Amino acid sequence: IGSGNLGPARFTLRGPLSLKEWPQKLLLCVLIAPLAWTMPIGSGDSPPEDDEAEYSHARYKDTPWCSPIKVKYGNVHCRAPQGGYYKTALGTRCDVRCQKGYELHGSSQLICQSNKRWSDKVICKQKRCPTLVMPANGGFKCVDGAYFNSQCEYYCSPGYTLKGERTVTCMDNKAWSGRPASCVDIEPPRIKCPSVKERIAEPNKLTIRVSWDTPEGRDTADGILTDVILKGLPPGSNFPEGDHKIQYTVYDRAENKGTCKFRVKVRVKRCSKLNAPENGYMKCSSDGNNYGATCEFSCIGGYELQGSPARVCQSNLAWSGTEPTCAAMNVNVGVRTAAILLDQFYEKRRLLIVSAPTARNLLYRLQLGMLQQAQCGMDLRHITMVELVGVFPTLIGRIGTKIMPPALALQLRLLLRIPLYSFSMVLVDKHGTDKERYNSLVTPMALFNLIDTFPLRKEEMVLQAEMGQTCSN
Repeated sequence: IGSGNLGPARFTLRGPLSLKEWPQKLLLCVLIAPLAWTMPIGSGDSPPEDDEAEYSHARYKDTPWCSPIKVKYGNVHCRAPQGGYYKTALGTRCDVRCQKGYELHGSSQLICQSNKRWSDKVICKQKRCPTLVMPANGGFKCVDGAYFNSQCEYYCSPGYTLKGERTVTCMDNKAWSGRPASCVDIEPPRIKCPSVKERIAEPNKLTIRVSWDTPEGRDTADGILTDVILKGLPPGSNFPEGDHKIQYTVYDRAENKGTCKFRVKVRVKRCSKLNAPENGYMKCSSDGNNYGATCEFSCIGGYELQGSPARVCQSNLAWSGTEPTCAAMNVNVGVRTAAILLDQFYEKRRLLIVSAPTARNLLYRLQLGMLQQAQCGMDLRHITMVELVGVFPTLIGRIGTKIMPPALALQLRLLLRIPLYSFSMVLVDKHGTDKERYNSLVTPMALFNLIDTFPLRKEEMVLQAEMGQTCSN
């Protein structure tokens, strides 16, 4: 009856009880039992019998001994000693297993020892994956740090693109579900080119100076550009007529490139095409008929320019002045003085004045023969020949087919100081300057070589070469 740390108290009744003795005996047991609970086992005058000792020892071994095992986030399976009842009795063995996502710290098997303590202390800790490395130019966000079942999501800074798994999970094997991600710069830099409209060439030119602000590229990642390459003419250049393509290319540190293109169109305003007058030639500046170009006109030997000597292509695309023509030169021999006569040739013709006292003069006749054979060369060099033959009052002056009065012929001899009684020649340039005198025969080649050294003649030679004016002989 009863139980406790000292074990149950037992009483033995010797012999049979009569019906009369039973109530007294039972009362005696009830009175004595509390005393038995407080008495230590084995105390008293009489030692327990052997079977009683064995029974007591077996029950003592199976008595709860160690404290119950509870492992948070784990499972415990205990095996009591053979024949035992309590799972915390001396000698009990318990196997400890952790739940998924947790790992055991301590021994996986615990034994209840004689000191009423288990053989080890154990705990189930949440599994943890290695700390993720922060990607350059990016980062990551995790739900529960690096612990089991935590999800981490990678992200990149603006301008960078994620390479690899965007989301990784910490698994039961303490490894992440994917490889570490990285942030790479694959987006090309941005660049915006200027808008350059159509431009008109400058007056008297086929080009125009075009400028613009150099476009600035912008990298979407770290903002650093390594190189800028221009294809085409740089700003501030003189662009000729036509359509010009300009291209800028920029590179970032990841060798991505961005490109922008624009066009510069240069247009030349032009007047209608002019032609050289018949028996004349034309010299134009620039391209000949573009806005601001000037065309100058001249006539070949023996012809006189009528109309505008120069015309300009205006902004309204119309030529200034009037159309020039070359008419045969009309020399007026009815003037009063030799000076007025010479003024008609100013800046137009060179004069070669041949004088002889008589038409029968041998040098005069030979010289005329040579000059007549070289008439083309004389016309090419704008030479007009004037003949003075005889002695006043029978003096005759002739310019081509025109005969001048004797008095005018005499004035001309006196003005140029030409001898009256001997053969003589005087060369006068277009500005009325006495350039050379001859008192004997001169070949046309020698005469032409001299004239070709004159500054004004050199300009004429260039023009005539451009017009293709030459002599075949």
